[in-house]
Amino acid sequence: MYIMISWFLYVRKVSTMKFEKYIEFIDATKVYKSGEVEIRALDNVSFSIREGELAVIVGESGAGKTTLLNVLGGMDTLTDGHVFMGPNEVSEFNRRQLEDYRRFDVGFVFQFYNLIPNLTARENVEIASQLTSGSIPAEEVLSAVGLKDRMDNFPSQLSGGEQQRVSIARALAKRPKLLLCDEPTGALDYKTGKSVLQLLQHTCRDQGKTVIIITHNSAITAMADRIIRLKSGRVVEVRENEARPIDEIDW
Repeated sequence: MYIMISWFLYVRKVSTMKFEKYIEFIDATKVYKSGEVEIRALDNVSFSIREGELAVIVGESGAGKTTLLNVLGGMDTLTDGHVFMGPNEVSEFNRRQLEDYRRFDVGFVFQFYNLIPNLTARENVEIASQLTSGSIPAEEVLSAVGLKDRMDNFPSQLSGGEQQRVSIARALAKRPKLLLCDEPTGALDYKTGKSVLQLLQHTCRDQGKTVIIITHNSAITAMADRIIRLKSGRVVEVRENEARPIDEIDW
């Protein structure tokens, strides 16, 4: 009996433990070849992100942000180096493992929404929900992002901000461990963009999810717990930050 109780307490402790290095890149390098020319999209990149943090990865166009996100999201592979999520080395996954990783562990939010135009908001979210067991019902997650009254509208009947909220709801529906956001406000106006960022910040705080946003807009870094700055495929700065509420940030 004592052994069973001890084991239960151990499992409970492990299940609630927060990883100090939940996301970790170690000497990560990605080289693309064009004929005899080599392009180093990532050049010995090393950094870590704690579990439950909101991290912003910032850099100009061509800095390597999207390549980094694609590698972390299991959509691209490294030439050299290592990438971990929790105890798992993503950079060592085979093709089947990467498919399962993308399906179960990672939620994606893109700049241009990627919604299916002939499906309603509800149906767009339901597609993601069907990929995994234990997913959040579409009605529940759409209500949580403020679209309770817009569930049966098609993307063409929604504003840009509403479409992005559907995209976020779709990502959250499968209960991902990690939420990756590629320029999530790039196609939105200032006011709408702030409301989307506020939603992402609340998702991190209220649900304890690890959220990573990539952007070229340095002002957005003020919302982050951790800032990672890229330049020409290299990390030039990693620092913790006193995150500010979105309504206090202007750009």
